[in-house]
Amino acid sequence: MESAKPHPIGRTGRLLLAAAMVAVGGTAVVTTAITATSARAAVVLNDSEVTANLWEWNWNSVAAACTDHLGPAGYGAVQVAPPQESVRLPNSNDGTHPWYEVYQPVSYQLESRFGSRQQFAGMVTTCHEAGVRVYVDAVVNHMAGTNNPPGTRGYAGTEFSGYDYPAVPYGAGDFHRPGDNCPTDGSINDWDNEAQVTSCELLSLADLYTEKESVRNKIASYLNELIGLGVDGFRVDAVKHIRKDDFAAILGKLNNTVVEGRRPYVAQEIFDGASNPALQARAFIGNGDVLDFAYAKGIRSAFQGSIATLANIPNWNLDAPSANVFAMVTNHDLERDGVVLSYKDGTDYVLANYFALAYPHGRPSVYDSFTWSDRNQSPPHNGGGYVTDTVCGGTWNCLSQTTGIKGMVGWANAARPVQTIADFTVVNDNVIGFHRGDRAWIGINDSGSAVSATFTTGLTDGDYCDVISGSVTGSGCSGGTVTVSGGRATVTIPANNAVAVHVNARPGATPSPTISPTGDPTDRIATTFTVHATPGADQELHVVGSIPELGSWAPADAVRLISQGGNTYRGTIDLPPSTQVEYKFIKVTAAGGVTWESGANRSLTTPVTGTHAVTETFRGDSVPGSAIAASFNATVTTFFGQNVFVVGNVAELGSWNPDEAVALSAADYPVWRATVNLPSNTAIEYKYLKKNPDGFVTWESGANRSFTTPPTGTHTSTDTWH
Repeated sequence: MESAKPHPIGRTGRLLLAAAMVAVGGTAVVTTAITATSARAAVVLNDSEVTANLWEWNWNSVAAACTDHLGPAGYGAVQVAPPQESVRLPNSNDGTHPWYEVYQPVSYQLESRFGSRQQFAGMVTTCHEAGVRVYVDAVVNHMAGTNNPPGTRGYAGTEFSGYDYPAVPYGAGDFHRPGDNCPTDGSINDWDNEAQVTSCELLSLADLYTEKESVRNKIASYLNELIGLGVDGFRVDAVKHIRKDDFAAILGKLNNTVVEGRRPYVAQEIFDGASNPALQARAFIGNGDVLDFAYAKGIRSAFQGSIATLANIPNWNLDAPSANVFAMVTNHDLERDGVVLSYKDGTDYVLANYFALAYPHGRPSVYDSFTWSDRNQSPPHNGGGYVTDTVCGGTWNCLSQTTGIKGMVGWANAARPVQTIADFTVVNDNVIGFHRGDRAWIGINDSGSAVSATFTTGLTDGDYCDVISGSVTGSGCSGGTVTVSGGRATVTIPANNAVAVHVNARPGATPSPTISPTGDPTDRIATTFTVHATPGADQELHVVGSIPELGSWAPADAVRLISQGGNTYRGTIDLPPSTQVEYKFIKVTAAGGVTWESGANRSLTTPVTGTHAVTETFRGDSVPGSAIAASFNATVTTFFGQNVFVVGNVAELGSWNPDEAVALSAADYPVWRATVNLPSNTAIEYKYLKKNPDGFVTWESGANRSFTTPPTGTHTSTDTWH
């Protein structure tokens, strides 16, 4: 909710509240009733990383959106506004009930301008029943402004004053004060000074003393109450202003989620602009994902200039690696600052959202809120501050519910197994196209005239439904149709619009959200085949095998693999679970000539759930410099916020530099895993290390571990921390 440097007008002013008549108490207007029920685990959630950020929608409206739109479209989560009791400001300098009220907590009661605790709990249950997770905007760095007028109360009628919050309770000793850990008069004067940023007051907000165990326990108790009601994760406000080790300690006290039994998802707000590396987003990824402000700003620059520059994203100086990012086109702070696109930018904004859903950077999100003409303007309310039900159009934006965006959510879900793009085609400065392996293709036209061009789609031949203009029906497509022949398609992209197709949107198919692997065990297994080969100039690589999904040994029905460059070819195919599969790689010419690799049939068995991958070399080919997919599996015990890395003697493992070490995933904790492409026939030495949230590095003891990569194939190391 803050900026790296306060704006001279607006952001600072929005919290400098004039003395005024303040209404006391108030009763929420209850519209459509939602019955609260206890959180339960007997639901199945959509297998998607896409979030709809319904900022400052009331709980009834969020619930309706989950049931009517988000769940059926395949959204993985909905992000909702802060649910705790906040200040109530009917007569502030910034107008009646400015939007930022909710970022000034006065208690942790779930009684807010968006509805009651019962309505909140009912909303969570309703969203879960629709397959949608719920992420809460958590305000835990601070309480309310110390400069609120005397007599200001919260939405539940709670009384408080500067550093006294009896409803929590917090007292004067629970806050950072001048001369305490704050080295100034209380304000932040140097935005690159870590002590000031983490221990002084952000814009006069009472800064919690998170070094104290009692404060940590109260924050954790609030978050655990939300988890107990079914909340699945948190967008954490102003986390740059909490010491990393303090926040790690708070996270370590949190329970697992109710429905999926996993650690709650965490996305941290780290405003950009700091030159001190300790205050930049990358320094915080040990505690969770981070919002990528640089990515949103870069997208704005492209769509207000030339979208051809989007080909250069791998060279952008982004806030964090893709695996650690909650991606966005805009949010409530940035749209008001004018540094990113917003609904005010019309088709540029819509196309940018299509792009962000298609491009594999972070977990994408779609933002919807209310229209505004003043940066501090309140959402529509009933006169007492209580937000009224969302009615799309007019004063509320509902981009997340449009045909094109819902179609692109399905596109993102279909493309998710392939985290790279290929054949980025620039027709002109404002018309581009690219595909995600053999899963999905999109073309975007940010110009005022329709454009026709031929694109390499990566898709198998046949007809596909354009998910921007319509959807799949039982008999065909409700919108446009794209025909792929020889892996290519000639497409006319309308002015200021897009065309997008994917493997799960073909005429006659029955569309449905992809269900999480934690649910239905009959889900398909996304199986990635990677082969290193040296085909002739007119040859393409295919995989063929013993089941229909691999062509039942018929070369004409084999699955084409997409060139990744460097003699590497890859494709991802949905296979049945728990199935033994035999397969081989073949080379196929345009005339239909087939060259089979030598040797016996290869084989694999797909797992019950999840994904599977194989990496091989085409038998009979001599592939120079083939990469070996080396899997590292280390059993390591850590505390929350601590991460495990592997580092070694080759550049691919950081050349013994801890700053360049390869991060391992904790998805199967306490086993940490990563797969790294290493050079073949090479002696490898390596060790594991732990990194604390503050950057401190602990090396494992003992001699260097070692192995030699084979000439072809793969290698697996299974280790336990020394």
